[in-house]
Parts: sequence; C-alpha cells; structure tokens
Amino acid sequence: MRLRSHWTDRTAHVALLVVALLLVAFLALPLLSILLKALQGKSEEFVWLDNFIAYAKTPALLDSLWNSLWVSALVTAITVPLAFGFAYALTRSCMPYKALFRGITLVPLLAPSLLSAISLIYWFGNQGVLKGWMAALGFKEIYGPAGIVIAECFAVFPHALMILVTALSLADARLYEAADAMGTTAARKFFTITLPGAKYGLISAALVTFTLVITDFGIPKVIGGSFNVLATDVFKLVIGQQDFAKGAVVAILLLAPAVLTFGVDSYVSRRQTAMLTARAVPYAPKPSRGYDLAMTLYCAFIAFLVLAMLGMAVFASFASFWPYDLKPSLRHYTMGLVDAEVGVGFVNSLKMAAGTAFFGTILVFCGAYLLEKTKGMDGLRGIVRLLAMLPMAVPGLVLGLGYIFFFNEPDNPLNGLYHTVTLLTLCTIVHFYTTGHLTAVTALKSLDGEFEAVSASLKVPFFKTFWRVTLPICTPALVDIARYFFINAMTTISAVVFLYSPETKVASIAILNLDEAGEMGAAAAMAVLIGIASTIATLLFMALAWWVNRRTQAWRRT
Repeated sequence: MRLRSHWTDRTAHVALLVVALLLVAFLALPLLSILLKALQGKSEEFVWLDNFIAYAKTPALLDSLWNSLWVSALVTAITVPLAFGFAYALTRSCMPYKALFRGITLVPLLAPSLLSAISLIYWFGNQGVLKGWMAALGFKEIYGPAGIVIAECFAVFPHALMILVTALSLADARLYEAADAMGTTAARKFFTITLPGAKYGLISAALVTFTLVITDFGIPKVIGGSFNVLATDVFKLVIGQQDFAKGAVVAILLLAPAVLTFGVDSYVSRRQTAMLTARAVPYAPKPSRGYDLAMTLYCAFIAFLVLAMLGMAVFASFASFWPYDLKPSLRHYTMGLVDAEVGVGFVNSLKMAAGTAFFGTILVFCGAYLLEKTKGMDGLRGIVRLLAMLPMAVPGLVLGLGYIFFFNEPDNPLNGLYHTVTLLTLCTIVHFYTTGHLTAVTALKSLDGEFEAVSASLKVPFFKTFWRVTLPICTPALVDIARYFFINAMTTISAVVFLYSPETKVASIAILNLDEAGEMGAAAAMAVLIGIASTIATLLFMALAWWVNRRTQAWRRT
C-alpha cells in the first residue's frame, strides 16, 4: 500500500508541476519581460529608472494617464448607481418580466465592446441620426471623452449588474420584519439594512468597473478621436513608434491600478461576513402597485437604451449606403467576409474560441483539482495558487505586450509559437484563467473530502476517483467554464491585438482594421456576426448543460 500510495502521490506532484510550469511560461515570464524591457535602453542596456523619468517629463503621456483615471472614475460613478437600481428592481420588487429585462441587459456580453462605440457613431457621429442632439447637450462631437464614457457605460453595465444582483439576493428577511415591527420607514430600512448589506458588492462592482474601463482598448480606439488614454498610448508606442521601452513603462502604469483594485477587492472579500446563516429566512418582496410600476418603468428605460444601441448596429450593418441609401442589403457582410477577408478571421476566431474552451477548461479544472484534492508539495501549491489568481489583476493589453517581448525573442525555445493561433489561444486561456479557476474551486469545495479518503483506503488511485466521481458531479461547472472561455475568446480584443499575423487575424481585430479603413458598415456587420455566433454558442452550451444534467445529475433530483 505504501508503494502504491507513493506512486500515485508522485503522479499528482508531477501533474501539479506541469500546471505550474505552464503558468510560469505563459504568465509569469511574459510579465517579467515587461519589467525588464522597461529598465532597458534601445540597445538593451540597463538604464534602470531612466525610462520612467523620461515618461514623467512627457506632458502628452501624463495627460493620457490623467484622462484614463478621470474617465474610468466617471464611468464608475455613472454605471454602478444605474446597475444598483436595476439589480434592486430585479431582487426587491414584484415587477413583471424580470427574466426578459435581465436577459436584455446581458446581451452586450455576447458582442465585442467596440460594438457600442460603432453604434454611437451611427447615432451621434458626423452623419449620425441624432447628431444635432450633441450640440443641444453641450458637446461639440461624440468623438472623444463623451463617446468613450457613454460607450463604456454600455459595455461594463452587465458586469456590474451581475455582481450587484448576487449581493442583493443575499438578504435575511428577519431584519426587515423586525424593522417593520418597529415602524421603520422605507428610506431608513434602505440606508440601515439594504446598503450596509450590499456594501461589499458595491465596492466589488466599482472596482471591476474601474479596472475594465481603464484597461479597455477597443472603445477608445474606435470613438476616442484625438483623446488619448493609456490603452491607446501602449498601442501607438509599440506598433506605431516601435518604442518598446516606453511602451513597457506605460504597460506597468496600466498594470498598477488593476493590481491595486485587485488587492482592495481581496481585502474587502476577507472582511465580508456571511449574510445568510443557517437560521436566515430568504427575503421575498411584497407586491406594491406604485413601487412595482416605477421599477418596471426604470428597467424598461434601461432595456430600451440597450436595445437601441444593439439595434442601431444591426440596422446600420444592413443599410446599403449610410446615410443616403438605407435600403437593406448584404453589401457590408459581403465586403467584410469576402472582400476584406474577414471570413478567414472569423474561422480563426472560432478555432481560437473552441481551443480556449476545450483546453482551457481541462487545464483550469485539473489545476484546481490538484490544488484542492491532493496533498504534498505545499511550497509549489502556494506558487500555483498565486499564479492562478494573478491573471485577474493583469489587463489583456499588458499580457499581450508581455507575449511580444517574451515569445518574439529569437533565443526563446518557444519562439516558434509566435504569430500562431496556438499562441493566441494560450494567451486567451491565461487572460481569463482566474474566473474559470474560481468557478472550479467553488465546485470542488462543495464536495466532501471523504471521497478521496475512502478511495485512498480502498487503494484506488486519485485519478480514478477524479474520473469516476469528481468529474461527473462537477460537469455543470465544467460546462459553465467552457462557455465563459468560448464567449470571451470570441469577443476579446486587447489580449490578442499585438499577437496576430495576416494569416492568424481574428474577427474582433478585423473589426478594428475595417474601422481604420473607414468601412464602418462592414465593421458593424462583423460585430453583429460575432454577437450572433456567441448567441448560438450560448444556446448550444445551454443544451449541453441540459443534457449533462440529465446524464450526471439525476442523483440531485428527489
């Protein structure tokens, strides 16, 4: 028994070491390359902090830093209250059509973030339907900070909403019953019970929103005009000016707020106390005609804005020649897929998304299983846990830049991966690794450790327990992880914008190229196609989840 246990333990340790090596090679070393590049001169000599000092002396770059900070703060200040109101309506009212409203607000997750920027140009641009409104509202044009703020609010709203719905769903009805018994007003209940109970969700939503905005590349690139932010500065310095050292400096600055917000979020999570105890009573809202009507009207207004943004992109993609000939045609779809050869990019996107979903799910779940359900090598486990959480604090633009510096090095044995779909897939897996890892860990923690203990006492190797017990029980989580990877791989821009070649261009990057070429209609058409592909994939994953539940989760039904 001792020999067999030793052999299976060694197998688990080797597997964990492989996961650690993959995370080091495709996450830690590329990030280290950025730091080294920021400390080097043009001849690769060490200049220490000279590049940072030169950056501080460049007024235009400092303006970009300030622009990124205040735009991100403004979007956060607008989006979080709007999302909180929507989440409050979904969880604390008896309004009708809750599922419909929530489904509409989640649709932007299925399309690239720059779709909102394209729609705004058709609404308020130089040839927009409502271009006269900009002057009436006090703005010269939609290109610049006004367009970035509006488009970012649309793009990040679903992310904030999901966090706040979860936060508001966890409420103990006994607190409200006690308040009612004491004659507490509705306003006082809101400020003394609801807000304190949701404060950690509000903080998390604000941090996530701020980080998503400050690291986003697509929206400022499409609608930013001459208004520079850090994300576009990195692209211009690296691709336009080939100034890799200064680009690395900006990347580190871009990494700083993300790391800071991640640290604050981790601290807040540790201080959070359980809202639902074993004796808690789930909160159930009571019908109130006037209140429910007000909540319905508010959610209908938000849903209308979302549909207006999505609808304009769809309409413009079919318009023959905007704004002179609005007759429906497939001209832009033909131009994008055939003339601009985006069809090849679309196939590459599907390959990358499928590879990310398949291999990413395997890597994430196996890594989480080895961390949670096997023993030994505690030092290595700490490193793997740190590396698994690190991608959440690394913007995609920074990760992609690190891949340039690391994999484009001729002496690197992995140099052959550069400009391949394989590297795009690996970069995307690493970029979205943390969310998948946390999902897997949550599923595994719900399983009693007795499964592994009994298997060990019966001399059953851990991998047989994994295959026969753990995997079937956790299949719903596996489907969720795969769906998350697939959708994000189809819509990502910042993580792969530095890594493609003409042969490995993906559809989301092709949209940027079409926009730069002035083919806005074709860009809208390709964004709509990505949204349709993501929707179809979501429906297929839902069908797969239903089939998996029927096959593996029958034991849950009474």
